[in-house]
Amino acid sequence: SIENFSAKIAAGKKAQLTDDFMIIARIESLILERGMEDALNRARAFVAAGADGIMIHSRKQDGLEILEFARQFRRQRPKVPLICVPTSYVHLKFEVLERAGFNAVIYANHMLRSAYLAMRDTAVGILANGRTLELEPRCLGIDEILDLVPGTR
Repeated sequence: SIENFSAKIAAGKKAQLTDDFMIIARIESLILERGMEDALNRARAFVAAGADGIMIHSRKQDGLEILEFARQFRRQRPKVPLICVPTSYVHLKFEVLERAGFNAVIYANHMLRSAYLAMRDTAVGILANGRTLELEPRCLGIDEILDLVPGTR
């Protein structure tokens, strides 16, 4: 409920030790098809409870819903950080989201999803060639890997 989540936010802010830590309230109203008004009501309540920012989600692929939320939220709260995760509305460029009022865009799982494709292609290549020679140009060098892991050199 709005009340329970607001209480959790308030408790988190009360326990906060430094301004370097932010509490961002995640709103699922649009994904759950509870509507724009529910999302905006939650955003208002969560900011009033102390949330430093709002993260809004939408499943709609056209992106219009997320842009409308940003428009309405920005009218009420022009300075509160606003975050989105464009997993569904992949055609919207960062610049469009930024102009709409988003301060941060989280490309949540794209690196992981692309890494799995690369790993699958590497496994298929090893099976097809019986070795890794043909795949080496697509692999990070051992020295570069070791540079990424502290204490390995």
